[in-house]
Amino acid sequence: MSWDWASLLPFVAVGFLAQLIDGALGMAFGVVNSTLLVGVLGISPVAASASVHAVETFTTAASGLSHIAHRNVDWRLFRRLVIPGVIGGALGAYVLVGIDSAITRPVVMAYLATIGLYLLYRAWHGVPAPREPRIVSPLGFAGGFLDAIGGGGWGPVVTSNLLVQGASPRSTIGTVSVSEFFLTATISATFIATVGFAAFTVATVGILIGGLAAAPLGGWIAKHVPARPLMAMVGITLSLTSAYAIVKALS
Repeated sequence: MSWDWASLLPFVAVGFLAQLIDGALGMAFGVVNSTLLVGVLGISPVAASASVHAVETFTTAASGLSHIAHRNVDWRLFRRLVIPGVIGGALGAYVLVGIDSAITRPVVMAYLATIGLYLLYRAWHGVPAPREPRIVSPLGFAGGFLDAIGGGGWGPVVTSNLLVQGASPRSTIGTVSVSEFFLTATISATFIATVGFAAFTVATVGILIGGLAAAPLGGWIAKHVPARPLMAMVGITLSLTSAYAIVKALS
């Protein structure tokens, strides 16, 4: 296969930026990329989710190692999240494959727009004082399911809700990032088992290159860069882009 490297460069840039944001917030790699693929380029939700999760299997491994090295992981919280998240992710991928993309596209974009608005709300109000989160396993299941359906959402759903419950931002971001590796590997395996490699696109390569280049920086960013400005930027991007995609899909 011959590659048009110039056509890969925008995806490399998007993958790099998305992974930098993900490293700082513990969220947004999937939703930023899925919004671009589905809303701007018109790729089906199945292909977008399959491509993003294939890439995330590599980027979350690199990012997770970075967070472990910087001691950002709460292993007790990790154990409570990872199994329900994996179950929800496998179920979500299986459900998505059986639904017509004409139906799922506006639904997925509405979901991503909602996530964007919520991130704006969190950026404006900040996070509460640290305390032990109570609702973890159901949150992991819901986050995994929505992540597979929307091509992203594990971080926005799980990280934001844990922060609302009062979990420490640093350990929450690190723990969610490490557990995401197991989620993305499971979702990718489910897509391969149900639709093979047909859903994966050339854009996957560009996103993979950019994401892997930025992934080692995730642990450092989580330690040193304020999350609220980045959270606001992601929220604005998701909300506006998704709203445009919804209008386009329904017109």
